[in-house]
This record gives sequence, C-alpha cells and structure tokens, in this order.
Amino acid sequence: MTDAEPTAPLLELLRQLEAVLGRTAVDDFTDDHVRWDLYQAATRAGEALPILFHAVFQERDGALASPVVVEVLEQLAPQERAAWVQALDPAVRDFPARRVQELKVLGAVDSGDFTTAEIRRAIDTWSDWLQRRVIAASDDREVLRLFSELGRTKRIRNTALSSLK
Repeated sequence: MTDAEPTAPLLELLRQLEAVLGRTAVDDFTDDHVRWDLYQAATRAGEALPILFHAVFQERDGALASPVVVEVLEQLAPQERAAWVQALDPAVRDFPARRVQELKVLGAVDSGDFTTAEIRRAIDTWSDWLQRRVIAASDDREVLRLFSELGRTKRIRNTALSSLK
C-alpha cells in the first residue's frame, strides 16, 4: 500500500462513507491505513456498499482496493460480483475474479448442483479457502467423507473428519 493524496472524487466518496457510517471526519486521507479502516467499516454496512463501490473504482492503490472487493463479494448477489471486480485496476483483478469463481462453486455445492463425483474430479484444483468453506457448509456425509480422504491439508482432512462425527 502506498500513501498518496486521494483524488478529489475519491475524497468526496470518503466523506460520504464517513457520513453514512456516522464517523467523525478525518483530516487526512493520504494514509492508506486510514482509508483501509474506513473501507473495512463500510464493508459491514449494507447502506454504504453503493458508495464503497464507487470509492473502489476511484482508489488508485490497487493493493488497498482489491482486498476490499474480496471482502464484499460474499455479501453481493451473484450477478453483482463481476461489476465489483471490473471496477478494479486490471493489475489486481486476478484474486477477486478467482474468488467470484470459488463462490459460484460454493453455491453449486450448497444447492446440490455439484455432485460428489464432480467434487472428486475438481477437489485438487480448489483452494484451501474453498475446501474449508465447502466442509463448513456441507452436512452431506459423502462430501465430508471425500474431504476427509482427499482434502489438501491435514487441517482440512481433520475438519471434515470431525464434521462426520
């Protein structure tokens, strides 16, 4: 993260976020930690999300904007996620775009649209995050058994095994 003077449009959006969140006005937003703190608070306030979207688009520090988008993705309707990723600088879109795909898989597993056979074929390509989330969301004993045997890490295998008990 780099400290830089926010542009006038970003500064206006930061002030709007402060107002929506009921925060005391900050004198200096050049410190990226101050912006991060405000963005974090905004991710937890649904009414702030439209302003946060525009702030992410205006944020020149991609290393700051990208994790904000990743945090927001789960709160969004699936059809809204791509717009948030596209609001980012192309140089920092890869990880958020991957998380969008992981959330699609998680939704498919949750709804039963992803069969155990499909999970078996795909499990090696899934991140630890996705594997842990599938285990946490699943009550399907077959799925949990599969993860207890094929999960990428010992932690994942043990969590699945514990969920079977």
